[in-house]
Amino acid sequence: MAEKSDPNSKTIAENRRARFDYAIESDIEAGIILTGSEVKSLRIGQSNIAESYASVEGGELWLINAYVAPYMQAGVFGHEPRRRRKLLVSKKELSRLWNAVGREGMTIVPLVMYFNERGRVKLKIGIAKGKKLADKRQTEAKRDWDRQKARIMKQNH
Repeated sequence: MAEKSDPNSKTIAENRRARFDYAIESDIEAGIILTGSEVKSLRIGQSNIAESYASVEGGELWLINAYVAPYMQAGVFGHEPRRRRKLLVSKKELSRLWNAVGREGMTIVPLVMYFNERGRVKLKIGIAKGKKLADKRQTEAKRDWDRQKARIMKQNH
């Protein structure tokens, strides 16, 4: 019997460019502090995390430059579309992120924003190292070869 998909869990926004521009070392799930109008706007799928990044400042983790469209029905109780939003992670994860960024020169990039099974907004963030142009070309060549290999295998069967 097929599993029913949970109506609460769904992908809101995905940063597809991140996997091309960065080599993702590891990823963690973080909560995010939002206002009511932001959640309603996310429910109708109006957001973009492609140009955003996360930063550790003052012992806290912040999501910077993420776009959440204004919710028209909110009126004067709306929100600023590109405001800084606080991310919620454990102290252990926060110190690991701070060390990675400070010592190893890594970047914290948001990968996917989604509603979990309980209907809460979560953000999957990755600890990443920027790729050089040659690395990007190598990744693209490998992807093309894998596609070609799959095509050849399909033709032989």
